[in-house]
Amino acid sequence: MTRVFITGTAGFIGYHLANLLLDEGIIVHGYDGMTDYYDVALKHRRHQMLLQKPGFVATEAMLEDQHALDRAMDACAPDIIVHLAAQAGVRYSLENPRAYLDANVIGTFNVMEGVRRHAVRHLLMASTSSVYGANTEMPYGETDKADSQMTIYAATKKATESMGHAYAHLWNIPTTMFRFFTVYGPWGRPDMALFKFVDAILAGRPIDVYNHGEMYRDFTYVEDLVRGIRLLMDAAPVRPKSAQEIAEGDSLSPVAPYRVVNIGNSDKVRLLDFVDAIEAELGVPAIRNMMEMQKGDVPATWADARLLESLTGYRPKTDVRDGIARFVAWFREYYGR
Repeated sequence: MTRVFITGTAGFIGYHLANLLLDEGIIVHGYDGMTDYYDVALKHRRHQMLLQKPGFVATEAMLEDQHALDRAMDACAPDIIVHLAAQAGVRYSLENPRAYLDANVIGTFNVMEGVRRHAVRHLLMASTSSVYGANTEMPYGETDKADSQMTIYAATKKATESMGHAYAHLWNIPTTMFRFFTVYGPWGRPDMALFKFVDAILAGRPIDVYNHGEMYRDFTYVEDLVRGIRLLMDAAPVRPKSAQEIAEGDSLSPVAPYRVVNIGNSDKVRLLDFVDAIEAELGVPAIRNMMEMQKGDVPATWADARLLESLTGYRPKTDVRDGIARFVAWFREYYGR
């Protein structure tokens, strides 16, 4: 029986991934710090639902607490580790950068030390499209240079990519980093655009539309995202014998069993069109507060997902209007609105 240790299972993506694996009969040990960056009640509810399924065990502790993390990993004896927990939020990193260093850098170091002790068959860790930073050539490809991060959040995630590569090289740990592109869907975070827009529109409050709506995002539905992660679990990278073995477009390292993979919908959507779709689904017009571009933000993201497809045969495909409809249905049911 496969045993998977997942950090961040009370979080948005971690909950959906754990739910998918449990439905397959996989044993899951979840680990989450339950920080109060957003409504902790939402996190507790996610864990409560997972705990109703056989095969799920949860530890509530911080990534920075290495002893607690080690004990949890030892209890699980995992075959695979999926590291999703992090201090999230691009804009919050402008206010509290230290939280990102503590959780994302120190926390990830603690996870990788645990991985080294357990010699797992595959380590998968979450990165972000934000690491592409000031890159302007799109769609973003995994082999593109990514050295111009524009926020502390993005810088810490790029640091974890570099740390992951070093550990993969030094200890021969098969490691896959996946870069997410604007994930949305039911049980989403209250700080994310879709959640904030739906909440404000239903309450008759204005919404802040940055760069006057002339922004583009590659919106990726959460169930598509975790399906991609699930398939990548079975596609552990192998250290190549020579650089000549690496296919064109593959981000596989020539010196380590290490790869970076985009998980995105490969379809950029204009922010104004996104708002239009939300209004159509709610049947309520938004009060639009047009704003300038926020510091550290980028005008567009767009994933090249061909590597994911070549490795797994899968490509995310949920249309953004369908995804918005599913989120709104969940929001209305959960909040009674």
